[in-house]
Amino acid sequence: MTQNMKTTLIPQIDLAAQHAAIRDEIQAAVARVIDSGHYILGPEVAAFETEFAAWTATQHAVGVSSGTAALHLALRAAGIGAGDEVITSPFTFVASAAAILYAGARPVFADINPRTYAMDVSLARAAVTQRTRAIMPVHLYGHPADMDAIMTLAAEHRLTVIEDAAQAHGALVGTRHAGSFGAFGCFSFYPTKNLGACGEGGLIVTGDAGHARTLRMLRDWGQEEKGRHDIRGFNSRLHAIQAAILRVKLRHLDAWNEERRRHAAAYGRRLERLGIVPPMEARGMRHVWHAYTIRVPKRDAVRRALLDQGIQTGVHYPRPVHLQPAYRDLGYPPGAFSEAERAAKEVISLPLHPALADEDRERVCDVLEKVLESVLDPTA
Repeated sequence: MTQNMKTTLIPQIDLAAQHAAIRDEIQAAVARVIDSGHYILGPEVAAFETEFAAWTATQHAVGVSSGTAALHLALRAAGIGAGDEVITSPFTFVASAAAILYAGARPVFADINPRTYAMDVSLARAAVTQRTRAIMPVHLYGHPADMDAIMTLAAEHRLTVIEDAAQAHGALVGTRHAGSFGAFGCFSFYPTKNLGACGEGGLIVTGDAGHARTLRMLRDWGQEEKGRHDIRGFNSRLHAIQAAILRVKLRHLDAWNEERRRHAAAYGRRLERLGIVPPMEARGMRHVWHAYTIRVPKRDAVRRALLDQGIQTGVHYPRPVHLQPAYRDLGYPPGAFSEAERAAKEVISLPLHPALADEDRERVCDVLEKVLESVLDPTA
């Protein structure tokens, strides 16, 4: 079956629709930066850092060039290096593991909770060795990891907690923001994120003034005073235009997250009627639905059938990190992390974004119901 060309595609993410509503604000912010002549770091970045720190109720925020840079510099600021081990999840984007390797350390994986997709803390506990220096929970899809249990584990073993909050802008554990628990909270502003730049960007929050000073030096070639390089740093600076755009979008983020939550609740009600277990929001936590990810058998066939009917979906992620060709030298064989491997074969992300129309969401559910009946019918 081929897609009817008259069928309007429902995209999984629609950045153009999101930006259309705030186009004038963004254009004014960009013009302000162009007129200033200050394009790297500077007042716009400093203002965004102050505003983001206030929004997350943290003491310090340091803007950097990407979410990967945020993880890398946090690890370096924590003193993580050669011979050290950092526990993280195998079910995440590869940047989580890559940043650990960039710092010279070794990623050690702990399998996931199959309902929240965050690392299983009991398995993380079992992975601690004498070389473990840090733990990096990943708040995947916008749902926080079990930070109370992770902080307890870290305190018992004197581990640095570096939160990968790249997908969790506005997610809460109780009343506290994801990213605000550990020594460092790392955010990505890749365009598709809940708070996305029009390009690359990232940021680290921390409650430690010394860590913040080190991070600011690391992002700018190790210099605090121009021309004097006190430590070996990197070119990981946030551009002023991206900071200005992010300042505009931060003002809208709470409302956008509420729209995501409204759509997620509506999806959940429909999916339960279809016999699909909807993704969960654990008690005491606030999910911000960076991705609305369900699990289905014959995932790839379901995706093809949905696309034939004009429904675009995503897969986050089709292969766990330990089975990626570039990371096989870490030594984990197939079967090492059964929950992550099972999830990678079954997950599918449905269209969800703040500009999603209710009628499009309902169409997704209607088509999904027909597709599941067709694809999963053993007699078809």
